[in-house]
Amino acid sequence: MVTIKSEREILLMKEAGKIVALAHAEVAKHIKPGVSTYELDQIVEKTILSYGAIPSFKNYNGFPASSCISLNDAVVHGIPTKQQTLKSGDIVSVDIGAIHKNYHGDSAWTYACGDVSDVAKHLMKVTEESLFVGLENAKAGARLSDISHAIQVYAETHGCSVVREFVGHGIGKVMHEDPQIPNFGLPGRGITLRPGMTLAIEPMINAGRPEVKILPDGWTTLTQDGSLSAHYEHTVLITESGYEILTKI
Repeated sequence: MVTIKSEREILLMKEAGKIVALAHAEVAKHIKPGVSTYELDQIVEKTILSYGAIPSFKNYNGFPASSCISLNDAVVHGIPTKQQTLKSGDIVSVDIGAIHKNYHGDSAWTYACGDVSDVAKHLMKVTEESLFVGLENAKAGARLSDISHAIQVYAETHGCSVVREFVGHGIGKVMHEDPQIPNFGLPGRGITLRPGMTLAIEPMINAGRPEVKILPDGWTTLTQDGSLSAHYEHTVLITESGYEILTKI
């Protein structure tokens, strides 16, 4: 069931979203060669806890960290470790969730570590822009798949591919609520968007082919062809006039 949030719930989600945005702002300062993904995760965790919130991801279905940190050909759900250190040229996708007074915020961003390749720059630009192209369709009266279709067309028009296995989602008291929101599909399908709906829109875009594989750890997901992948996500509120980003400072 897709829930419509009350004014009180929206205020709590804005607070949760702001904490996520503050954690992104803090971790972004530390993305540089020689830093381990474990260190980055510790920064995320400490920032979330410092605002009286709880990391959404830690122990979620057994996930061992407070953030998902995915490098280069890792699409999503990378597990931070002390052994994995950043190098110049890496692209670093950081996915952060926080629970504030029982409500979730969720946002992912892909960062450049040092000097990255032209392929990486293009992929990051296209993926970020595809998020906002999708959000142009996040408005009352639109159909859910209008967002999905816009993301797919933009990414593929610019020479990239869309991951099929993972999708965006509704969000609120539960991190993954209805509806599921693919980043591909025909327009004019799915539910009609209404004011008060809260959605996590998150294109996962590959520089090469769309196929992925999951490592034996059960979490880390890589592109099958070894191509780079990027991930951008905001939690948004559907309003009378369009959308409002909740995961911002």
